[in-house]
Amino acid sequence: MLIETLSVFPEMFEPAMSTSILGRARRRGQFDFRAYDLRDWTHDRHRTVDDEPYGGGQGMLMKVEPLVEAIEDIASTGPRPHVIFFTPCGQPFTQRVAERLAAQERILFVCGRYEGMDERAYAWADERLSIGDYVLTGGELPAMVVTDAVVRLLPGVLGDSLSNVDESFSAAGSVSCTGSVEGEPVGWGLLEYEQYTRPAEFRGETVPDVLLGGDHAKVDAWRRANAIERTCRWRPDLIDRAPLSDEERAHAHELIARYHGSEAIDSKHAKEQS
Repeated sequence: MLIETLSVFPEMFEPAMSTSILGRARRRGQFDFRAYDLRDWTHDRHRTVDDEPYGGGQGMLMKVEPLVEAIEDIASTGPRPHVIFFTPCGQPFTQRVAERLAAQERILFVCGRYEGMDERAYAWADERLSIGDYVLTGGELPAMVVTDAVVRLLPGVLGDSLSNVDESFSAAGSVSCTGSVEGEPVGWGLLEYEQYTRPAEFRGETVPDVLLGGDHAKVDAWRRANAIERTCRWRPDLIDRAPLSDEERAHAHELIARYHGSEAIDSKHAKEQS
């Protein structure tokens, strides 16, 4: 996989792309990375990439000409990249999106700055993404977040082939758990279960006995129940999309009511009927 970024601050990327898992994967050739300076596609002595918005308003907008010229030039150097822009209008970035992007041969992240981009530039986007409902100073950090999430899914990057599936939000599910519900792997859509390592006791806090007993079936059952419990407690919004049995879903609603009050369930049902 080739991952590329187009930015006015290309120097931001190298530390992230040469460190830890990303750096190791890059050195092994499991993915390649290139950062381009948008100012290289300007044609004035000040290398201008922004201008005042028509109609007035605060801030500056990124100009369409250097963006489009850069995208077209970069795309002409090999297989056409999957071009991604970051914008509040974009699809929320999730683990399922990361898994889909991991199948791409080449990705180009276009990183905005200032108050945004000339709207006409978005015509060159294959996809728009948002990493959350908050404001950042530019698209560089989102590009790093998505790159990290995508690269770790590439074959061999994590070493253990199961490391990236037995996790929160993984669409592949928790392969150590037993069975599946409605055709989906059991771990999909739930936060990951609690995990422990040595020592078995620390300052009065002990590891759950079931994890010390060596009965793998009981461990799997405990992990499944614990994942549901943690999801109900910390991310109850995920429960409706999680593949649960009828019994598990009823229990999940009881847990949500316990942690967040019965009004949380009543409010959800009211929204469904409206």
